[in-house]
Amino acid sequence: MNPGETVTYLKQHKLLLATAESCTAGRIVALLAEIPGSGALVECGYVVYSPEAKQRLLGVDPKTIEHFNLTSIEVAREMVMGALRDSPANVAIATTGLCGTEDVDGIPAGTVCFAWGFVKENRVSVFTRKHRFFGSRETLQHEAALHALELLPHFHQRMLAGETA
Repeated sequence: MNPGETVTYLKQHKLLLATAESCTAGRIVALLAEIPGSGALVECGYVVYSPEAKQRLLGVDPKTIEHFNLTSIEVAREMVMGALRDSPANVAIATTGLCGTEDVDGIPAGTVCFAWGFVKENRVSVFTRKHRFFGSRETLQHEAALHALELLPHFHQRMLAGETA
């Protein structure tokens, strides 16, 4: 699925998106912005690199960062929850990880943690995944942003079916 198909899916399902991006540095919103008409489907996008920004803007608990590391599905989950809490959006995507070429704290370069959050009838469903990408920094960011957008419909359908995880 390309970003244009994701935009079509967002329109068809009346979804309004917020993003909380760290390692993808706003690339998710940038990919969507290339599609005419997508502006009506994006409520906001946070780019939060530092732990302090994640805490201040998205409410990520410092203990979560300390216990699990910045590159963790636990931090991605709290980022997506913060984006949904601070926005009228009914879907959010969060990314945190290592889009450089160096391993950090024993975490392999190219490791990205994702969270997709959905609000339906005041109920929030969050799905998380970890994936490793390979290539240059630019390639890693681009591939991670595409991955996040491609899986949004999949997890939305799982939420609609009543699944969790």
